[in-house]
Amino acid sequence: MKLDYEFKDPQLLEKALTHISLANERGVESNQRLEFLGDSVLSLAVTGYIYREFKEMDEGRLTEIRAAAVCEKSLAAAARKLHMGEAIKFGKSEAVCGGKDKDSILCDTFEAILGAMYLDGGFDVCRDWVLKNLKETIQASASLDFTNYKSELQTYFQKRDKGTDVVSYRLINREGPDHNPTFAVEAVYRGKIIGSGSGGSRKEAEQQAAKQAFLAL
Repeated sequence: MKLDYEFKDPQLLEKALTHISLANERGVESNQRLEFLGDSVLSLAVTGYIYREFKEMDEGRLTEIRAAAVCEKSLAAAARKLHMGEAIKFGKSEAVCGGKDKDSILCDTFEAILGAMYLDGGFDVCRDWVLKNLKETIQASASLDFTNYKSELQTYFQKRDKGTDVVSYRLINREGPDHNPTFAVEAVYRGKIIGSGSGGSRKEAEQQAAKQAFLAL
C-alpha cells in the first residue's frame, strides 16, 4: 500500500484495515467507526476546496461536484491507485469472495483510513492527503454535465403529446468484471427506440440514452 503517510500510532491504521468479516471472527473492532469519521472529514475537505476553487458556481452545482467526486466509484478508483485492496484484512468468508476488489469495500476502507489519519495527524494532514489523491477527480467532476436528461425527455413528450405515455429503458447488454461493468441501454417511447447509451452503471447508461434522444429532438 502506498499511502505516503506514516502513522504515529500504527494501531489506528491496523483498525482502519480491519474488515467487519475479520472483526466478527476475532471479536475485535472493525473499521466501521473510523469509516463514519472519515466520511465527514472527506466531505469537509472536498467542500472547502470546491468552495474556494469554483467561486462562480452556486450551491446546487457545488453539491453535484462534491457528490461526483466522493461517490463510491471515485473513492474505489483512488483506493486502487494506492493498492489498498492488498492491505485490507478479511475474515475467511469475505476473503474467498474477492472483497479486495469490490468498489464498496475499497470506498469504505478509503474513508476509514482517512478517519484514522484524522485521529493520528489532524485535519490539515487529511485535507492535503485528500487533495493529493482526489484533486484530479474533483476537477474532472466540475466539467461533468449534471442535466437530468431522463426528466427533461419525459417532460418534453408529456408537453408535446399532452399524454401520460412514459419513456422506458431497456437493458440490452452487460459486460465486464463486477468491479468495472459496462451497461448498454435503449430508450423506448411508444414502442420505438429513440436513443441508446452505455455507462458504468445502469443508471448512467439510461441517462446517456436519454441524452442522445433529447439532443436529437
